[in-house]
Amino acid sequence: MSLPRAYVEHVAIRVPDVDHHVDFFRQVLGLAIRDEQPADGARPRQVWVLGSVQLIEDPNFVGPEGRLAHLGIMVDDYDGVLARATAWGAKALPAGPNWLELPGGLNVEILQASAGAVEAVLAINPRA
Repeated sequence: MSLPRAYVEHVAIRVPDVDHHVDFFRQVLGLAIRDEQPADGARPRQVWVLGSVQLIEDPNFVGPEGRLAHLGIMVDDYDGVLARATAWGAKALPAGPNWLELPGGLNVEILQASAGAVEAVLAINPRA
């Protein structure tokens, strides 16, 4: 049996001011906004920046503890990963079956990658 292949597609973090952080990613690193979800009363404003960062606005957030919301992980075997995660002890969260809480409390979002996408990303050598 071969192991599945995966990569972290995004890291979601809570910040008190999304616009301030978006400006940093844009002006300092040249990373543009990929997607944006306005606040709607039930959900906070969220912005996805190219380069795997999701910013979740939380004006009441004041410290480093609790900043990480979840890891978004692209996989090449969605159903297999969910089955193995459940057997391993991960619990599905109310957001859906692909939202899991690992023992210890880390939340992950499992996303099915398109054919060949995981291999293409893993073939990149960031140190080359």
